[in-house]
Amino acid sequence: MKRWWAALGSAALLVACERAPLQAPNAETLEIGRQVYNFRCYFCHGYSGDAKTLAATYLTPAPRDFTAAAALTPETILGAVRDGRSGTAMQPFREVLSEAEMLAVSTFVAEEFVRRRARNTAYHTEQNGWPEHQRFAHAFPFVRGTLSADADAESLNDEQRRGRQLFVSACVSCHDRPNAAESGLVWSARPLSYPRFGFTPGQVNAPAVDALSGASVYARHDIAPRLAGLSPKQRRGERLFQANCAFCHGADGTGKNWIGQFMEPKARDLTAMPTSQQSAQHLSDVIRNGLPGTSMPAWRHVLQPAEINAIGAYVQRAFMGAHGDRAATPR
Repeated sequence: MKRWWAALGSAALLVACERAPLQAPNAETLEIGRQVYNFRCYFCHGYSGDAKTLAATYLTPAPRDFTAAAALTPETILGAVRDGRSGTAMQPFREVLSEAEMLAVSTFVAEEFVRRRARNTAYHTEQNGWPEHQRFAHAFPFVRGTLSADADAESLNDEQRRGRQLFVSACVSCHDRPNAAESGLVWSARPLSYPRFGFTPGQVNAPAVDALSGASVYARHDIAPRLAGLSPKQRRGERLFQANCAFCHGADGTGKNWIGQFMEPKARDLTAMPTSQQSAQHLSDVIRNGLPGTSMPAWRHVLQPAEINAIGAYVQRAFMGAHGDRAATPR
């Protein structure tokens, strides 16, 4: 959920032709590359390039650990980003990212993870919509595994019990490998592990297999609607929504993409919100201030007021009630 697109005009200077050579790293290039990486690549390769992720535990071969690949060159990274790697889960991004984005993210990975083995900027920052993340410190021991997520309540003090409740209600959406004595740790009445949501082995009329998750119909919800006649404000909101909000809410606003359904509680289905919550003021307030008890962060430190209002205008037009155009054809 990042905002690198606004800087791509200047990033395009990196590209002298269709297949420009990689440039020496500079601050702007590295920052654009970081933002691309944190949106597109972290899920498999990890925020700090070490591939210590939930997805990595399901993939064979495992995603590349950049911090242990000292011989990896920027050109090799760019080739993998552009064309994918046969026999692995690494797919080509040439139809997803612009040349400027591919150059920037390849430069970032080579400089930050391969050469410097640097820790990526922590994801939970104010810029990423997590102001004062330290206030959740009582959940950190469960995230890091220093406390067992299924420990007897009697063995935990009040702060630790609150921390575990926060962990299983919010943090587990991304940190799905807790330290637990029992491998069958259950924190929800329904499965959250990829890709089991809504899928039971051997069931009749099982969901069709798709390219994103293997045993689901999540892929269709990552296709944005094609809308005609959008105002300039709505068109701006469309770009912002698809770049920042679709990661959780799905490109079609239903929250029925894999990430949206994996989260606990699930991402809001914007096409099914009560009429009382469809006003421009309500939408702007939620985007600006977030929703307590959910994974919806406050965006007031990330987006400008005009950007928040533009997203609200697009959401109203694309997904909601009398404003909506839910019959729009997919892109």
